[in-house]
Amino acid sequence: MDENNAISVIENLIETCKDGQKGYQDAAAHTKRSDLKSFFNEQSLERARFAGELEAELVRLGKPDKKVSGSASAAMHRAWIDTKVALGGGDKTILESVEAGEDNAKETYEKALVSTLPGNVMEIVRRQAESVRRAHDTVRSLRDAAKAAA
Repeated sequence: MDENNAISVIENLIETCKDGQKGYQDAAAHTKRSDLKSFFNEQSLERARFAGELEAELVRLGKPDKKVSGSASAAMHRAWIDTKVALGGGDKTILESVEAGEDNAKETYEKALVSTLPGNVMEIVRRQAESVRRAHDTVRSLRDAAKAAA
C-alpha cells in the first residue's frame, strides 16, 4: 500500500465532508420548510462527524498537523446559491444545489472505494459512502417532489 496515496485519498474525503457540512448548513439557513431544515442540519452534523473520523485516521497514519478545509469551488458554489436564493429561488433551487454537491460527494467516495487503503480506513470509507448514497437518493427524491409541486 502506498501510504502517501492513502493520505491523499483521506484528505480529499475530508475536504469533501467539510464541503458537505458547510453546504448543508447553508441549505438549512435558506430553507423555510422545517422538515428540510431538520434534514439538512442532521446531514451537516453527520458530515462533520465523518470528517472527524477521517482526521483521526490521518493522525494514525502520522499526518497529525494537516488541517484540511473545504474547497474553494464549493465555497463559490455556495455563494452562487446564496445569490440565486436572494433572487427568489426557493426550496427547489436549494435542493438542486444540494443534489449537485451530493453528486460530487458520491463520486469522490466511489473513487476512494477503488483505491488502496488500509483495512480499517476502507471500512470507514465503505460505511460513510453508503450514508452519502442514501443522503443523495433522499435529496434527489425531495428535489423531484419539489419539481412536481412547482
